[in-house]
Amino acid sequence: MVGTVIRSFASPSPQPGGLAWDGHTLWLAAVLLATCYQIDPETGKVIRSFAATDQTPRGLTFDGRTLWISGQGSVLIYQVDTETGKTIRSFAAVATIPRDLAFDGRYLWHCNETTQRVYQIDPETGTTIQSFSAPSAKPGALTFDGRTLWLADHTDQVIYQIAI
Repeated sequence: MVGTVIRSFASPSPQPGGLAWDGHTLWLAAVLLATCYQIDPETGKVIRSFAATDQTPRGLTFDGRTLWISGQGSVLIYQVDTETGKTIRSFAAVATIPRDLAFDGRYLWHCNETTQRVYQIDPETGTTIQSFSAPSAKPGALTFDGRTLWLADHTDQVIYQIAI
């Protein structure tokens, strides 16, 4: 049945931030501990962890090879090697209070609370390709389903499906 919880387990950190799936495991960005965790989805056990590249990691997505993390403290978006936790590259987020990230197979998508916009970003250069107004005042979570974006507002508790 839709909405039935299949399994649950404790988060390895208080105030979990971004959550991503790499095809086999979960990745969690922990806001308060500035740590990224790789988690076994069957057991909930931490496989590995590393210090996040930002003191306040918020958004997280997986591009098929690496993680992307949006850092609220530094206002940067980081590409991170999943094996080492080392930063491959980083570039400035468009504005303060960067939130979540999504990857569509070619581009990063980023929602920003300050500007109340969603941005399509070239992951190689960090250049904004296009942007549009978010359908809500506090865009907080973002994902791509293979066809459309899904955005959740963290104040009004509404989830929006968005054509791209």
